[in-house]
Amino acid sequence: MSTPRTVLVTGGNRGIGYAIAEEFVRQGHRVAVTARSGAGPDGTLTVQADVTDSASVDAAFTTIEAELGPVEIVVANAGITRDTLLMRMSDEDFETVIDTNLTGSFRVVKRASKGMLKARYGRIVLISSVVGLYGGPGQANYSASKAGLVGFARSITRELGARGITANVVAPGFIETDMTAELPEATQADYKKSIPAGRFATPNEVAKVVAWVASDDAGYISGAVIPVDGGLGMGH
Repeated sequence: MSTPRTVLVTGGNRGIGYAIAEEFVRQGHRVAVTARSGAGPDGTLTVQADVTDSASVDAAFTTIEAELGPVEIVVANAGITRDTLLMRMSDEDFETVIDTNLTGSFRVVKRASKGMLKARYGRIVLISSVVGLYGGPGQANYSASKAGLVGFARSITRELGARGITANVVAPGFIETDMTAELPEATQADYKKSIPAGRFATPNEVAKVVAWVASDDAGYISGAVIPVDGGLGMGH
């Protein structure tokens, strides 16, 4: 059993974020989630926050620190998509996705790092995607934002690695969520053909990897990209 820690999962009100928050609760940690709307799972503290606004992020951390103590594990999971082909993609489509997925992670991690530096302990986990390195048609904005997290984690590792702080990237492939459930059966079958495992992952399979890389056991892993994609990415 890991030492109980104070954990923050951004975008913890649904999908993968919700499953990650649930897993940390199950392991006995003190867990807060941020959400623009909705709430995290039972046993979590939900704080409304918008990762595109530094003041909002700062206020959320202040609330969490007061209720649960300094954040020791941060999982930057909040993300959006605005998929469309490059020729049709507006500046706003591109900028909004970068601002939420990449700059949003920067705002959250920067604020979390203050307490981590003081404690000389921290676990930073950035939720990327197989398309961050594999690419995806109609996802130039999303892929760029998710690839950016890799360079971000590796730079943080070089800056903060000597202070007991790790920064890693978890890159899920296709996951069984509301989003994939809406895809036509034929499309789902098509996607599954390209996945060596022949199936989508459950959100819980991603959550367990995140919890492990954030644990005391993974203290010597940093700057890594850990795929949870059933073999889809194969080294990308």
